[in-house]
Amino acid sequence: MDLNLLLALDALLEENSVQGAADRMRLSAPAMSRALGRIRRATGDDILVRSGRTMAPTPRALEIRDEAGDLVRRASALLTPRREVDLARVDRTFVVRCHDALLGTLAPRLLDMVADAMPQVSIRFVAEAANDDLDVQRGRVDLDIGATSAPAPDISSTFVGTDRVVAAMRPGNPLASDVVTAASFASARHVIVSRRGRDRDRVDEVLGGIGLDRRVCAVVPTSSSALELVSDSDLVAVVAEGMCAAPMRRFGIVARSLPFELPGSPVHILWHRRNDSDPPHAWLRSRARDVLDAVLTK
Repeated sequence: MDLNLLLALDALLEENSVQGAADRMRLSAPAMSRALGRIRRATGDDILVRSGRTMAPTPRALEIRDEAGDLVRRASALLTPRREVDLARVDRTFVVRCHDALLGTLAPRLLDMVADAMPQVSIRFVAEAANDDLDVQRGRVDLDIGATSAPAPDISSTFVGTDRVVAAMRPGNPLASDVVTAASFASARHVIVSRRGRDRDRVDEVLGGIGLDRRVCAVVPTSSSALELVSDSDLVAVVAEGMCAAPMRRFGIVARSLPFELPGSPVHILWHRRNDSDPPHAWLRSRARDVLDAVLTK
């Protein structure tokens, strides 16, 4: 069905005149007459009939007049750019996936902002997936914050920046009181963070390039668990300083600069393109970026 006929029907029933409906829709009278003919064929009803010098609606026309007008108004609202949304009235749950250590730094600040602007909104934080997945594409995750850039054309992203990578250790660690050299760093006992259980990472590549190797004593899936181990032993963990700031403070851990060049940890915010123009989603990702901008030690 040609839905333009709905607009013509509404105009005809409001004006009770072919010429009046034509003027309203900026059409010629013959064009409106043709539209009326098509409406009659579609509905099986005359809709408007000649009554002296005017036209009168049929009983069927009177029956559908209000519904036709309502449908036109609803369609117009649907296809009109959205007006400013009252965030205080938004009632939704957003799912945010991010690095485990970032929760302690991001979540409190973001939740405070949400409580002020969107008090009926709740946020469900979920852990990073062990493998690549399609949760953002499937609508299961609203914001994905991590080191990976957009993996597909239907995923939007913004690059926030990089976070400085440091050696984390307890204050009583022998390495904490000396100047950290590449050799002393390599000779320490290390814990690696790997969701997939890998016992080597880019640190080993850099050390191998200068003829050094390190002893990896443990592999854990999260930064928080690595920092907990570090706080109670002489283990050393290499972590992103800004993202891990909260657990490092909580465990009383100190950070030391690495004695070699290592690129910072990139931070991207990903979301599905279906949410590009959604005002509450746009507000949330903008606030998340504000918090991350303040957190990252670029």
